[in-house]
Amino acid sequence: MKNWNRHNAIAEFVRKRRNENKMTQLELSDLTGVGLRFVRDLEQGKPNLMTDKVNQVLLFFGHTLTPTTISDETRRNLGA
Repeated sequence: MKNWNRHNAIAEFVRKRRNENKMTQLELSDLTGVGLRFVRDLEQGKPNLMTDKVNQVLLFFGHTLTPTTISDETRRNLGA
């Protein structure tokens, strides 16, 4: 496996919500209409996933991707 950030906010959110709902990754995949591999990659923090599919999963939990303001310090750390 590649060195993905398993602790990114989206990966942790989806993993936590899925576990709170006592669902397997396969069940989440079936209920959201995305592939099992996509769910696994999402929960493991793969950095380059399709945003429409990420939103499919997030919408299941009542959330969506949105632009968020970041601090100047965070921006500097990103190299922007």
